[in-house]
Amino acid sequence: MSPSPENTPVNPLPAPRVGPPEALDGPRLDEVIAAALAEDRGAGDVTSEGLLPAASRARARLVARDAGVLAGIGVFARTFELCDPQVDFTLAAQDGERVEPDQELAICVGAAASLLLAERTALNLLQRMSGIATETARFVAAAAGQARILDTRKTTPGLRILEKYAVRCGGGENHRFGLFDEAMIKENHLALAGCDLEQALERLRREVGTGVRITAEASDKEEACAAVRGGADVILLDNFSPEGLLDLCPLLRDQARDLGREVELEASGGIRLETVAAFATTGVERLSIGALTHSVQALDLSLYLEPLSAEPEAGP
Repeated sequence: MSPSPENTPVNPLPAPRVGPPEALDGPRLDEVIAAALAEDRGAGDVTSEGLLPAASRARARLVARDAGVLAGIGVFARTFELCDPQVDFTLAAQDGERVEPDQELAICVGAAASLLLAERTALNLLQRMSGIATETARFVAAAAGQARILDTRKTTPGLRILEKYAVRCGGGENHRFGLFDEAMIKENHLALAGCDLEQALERLRREVGTGVRITAEASDKEEACAAVRGGADVILLDNFSPEGLLDLCPLLRDQARDLGREVELEASGGIRLETVAAFATTGVERLSIGALTHSVQALDLSLYLEPLSAEPEAGP
């Protein structure tokens, strides 16, 4: 029997993506994890150190409790490795894969105290990253390939490298990583620079040259047209309605072509899961959504630990 309309998911998750995005590793990752571990550990785990024999070993099982898209399984494993270099990991899922309730995702075996030391930090990072990937996948599915889904700089301080990776695991794309890799002129820049948008773009282009992409934020038709005239590579149309974008996008493209170039259009502001499909059909190439990272719900995952028998001591 087919499901009734009220029981049919409005925005189901897409099919699993094949393979993970580019790897997330290196010294920067270790710095992020080490800072999180230090915050939790402080002077030491007084419970485990006071309760468990030093030689105690245990097995930990990572299990999904909800459906979603996995992101950060390597970060999860690395957290345990930094606490116990001898930990033994078996991974049963990859970043970017859809996971289901009760699915076993990983098993790790190591020193019991080290597993407990890493447990909360590892789960916190993995659950948040997977929540971001899951929400991104929902937006990507709702946009149905008609516009690309991008994140913003509205990330958790210190965790941007992880959260932007998680967006890629969900099928989204990264906007600029920070203030250094792309230029973006916003309202506050104009207020402090003492010039209009077209003048600001011309001034900035002279300073940064042609090798740096410039995005210009526009809040109305006049600013959007000025952004085209000023030479912006991307025009971020902020807080427009889908109806307003339908009329404006062709005008901006025609204006850019009259100047002998192309322009990329992006919408931002007020884009929710229930409205993303309408925005995606307006003619913009990109939809940037701060909610992917700034207010996402963590994916429900659990770690179950069980003791292992002590290994027999070696004979004389």
